[in-house]
Amino acid sequence: MTKSGERMAKPVLVFDGDCGFCTTTANWIQKNSKIALEIVPYQWTDLEQYGLTAEEAAAKVQLVIGDKVFAGHYCMAKLLLIQPNIFIKSIGALMVAPGLNVISAKVYIWIAANRQKLPGGTPACKMPKA
Repeated sequence: MTKSGERMAKPVLVFDGDCGFCTTTANWIQKNSKIALEIVPYQWTDLEQYGLTAEEAAAKVQLVIGDKVFAGHYCMAKLLLIQPNIFIKSIGALMVAPGLNVISAKVYIWIAANRQKLPGGTPACKMPKA
């Protein structure tokens, strides 16, 4: 709760609900997160309320915390950074540390481009070539 007694809104993870790999990953995150999260497929939510467009949500996974939005590998790192476990937090910090940030971004891009081949993925997950 805030000082004024209002409840702080849960962080919201916005993912591609048409992708099997993305759905499997979102379900795993929901089950294993030590903090409460709202997890919503972008296709079935009002993106405007989170300050997102369909194009942004289709391009990368998004994490909305208050008025801040984290996308792609920053989203995944922030999900780790907000967990209470110091080891998990450290992994999140490493993902966005100078020098490793570029590697994390490339890994995210590779996973997104190949998600149809990963466990839970389906041909519907295949992203169009840019």
